[in-house]
Amino acid sequence: MKGIILPAFFAILSSCSFAQNASAQETGNYAHLTAGNYVRDIVNHPVFKGFGELLLTFDDNTPYYNIRLSDVASRIPGHQSVNSSVMLDTLNYMIDEANGGKPIFYDFYTPARKRQDRAKEKTGLFFFRGKPDAPFAIMCPGGAFMQVSSLQEGFPIAREISKNGYNAFVIKYRVGSGERTACEDLAAALAYIFTNARTLEVGVKNYSLWGFSAGARMAARLASYGTAAYGVGDCPKPGTAVIAFTGHTDFTKNDPPTLTIAGERDGIAPPRIMERRVNAMKVAGIDTKFHIYRDVGHGFGLGTGTSGEGWVANAVRFWERHIISEI
Repeated sequence: MKGIILPAFFAILSSCSFAQNASAQETGNYAHLTAGNYVRDIVNHPVFKGFGELLLTFDDNTPYYNIRLSDVASRIPGHQSVNSSVMLDTLNYMIDEANGGKPIFYDFYTPARKRQDRAKEKTGLFFFRGKPDAPFAIMCPGGAFMQVSSLQEGFPIAREISKNGYNAFVIKYRVGSGERTACEDLAAALAYIFTNARTLEVGVKNYSLWGFSAGARMAARLASYGTAAYGVGDCPKPGTAVIAFTGHTDFTKNDPPTLTIAGERDGIAPPRIMERRVNAMKVAGIDTKFHIYRDVGHGFGLGTGTSGEGWVANAVRFWERHIISEI
């Protein structure tokens, strides 16, 4: 399973190079968050200094600062089965990582590029470590390109992947400017990971892209067309894609193996629409799997307590099958 940076990759990396800039934390003993804390306590927590706002759903979360974390579940629009306990457990895991001196947040745009475009200040990568040199996955949370629902379909899922020994990132991308801009951010984030793979201790072979709703469009676009289509040097395409809750229909015959999931009661991305894409991909000879989970709707996250519970483990197994086939 150990990832290897092939010599041929170095020529590619020179065209998609960014300097590493991690927001590191000194070893400490910072307190956990509880259900009685408020949204403002996430932003003001010492572990999240400088990027606390990027953990949250909107670019401007000040209207929600006085909401208790126990009530945050009702404030993530367009999602179902939001579990406050899962959210808290994941945030506290991130606090523990920082307490151990491990950076949890990385800027994938340089300060100079942020000065050129201030909107890029609202971007970054959150890192959930697996085994050193194991393949990595990137989570692209949804939010109709107007928000980024990392608390529901980013951090908890990345944490589950890391439990399986794989490295996982959650991208905070620019919102309010549509799909193209978000895809440019994903391409830049991929370039950053490839450039800094040795320092991050992640394997670059057989990586996977995971996307949810709007984020699934991002993952699908990069899986189909690669980073060069979005202004970044031609970094290798993913070995596997995991696509959830989207009406995206486009693909190419060169798409990677793709697992697609849907909620039976999803009125935003109806399963029948998703199934058409899956069937067309099968006809094109692409290895695909499709799972519809009963009695759940759009954006069910981990699916804790629903028929969707355990879907992440199934997706990891699908990914592993293609990792093994490439070794």
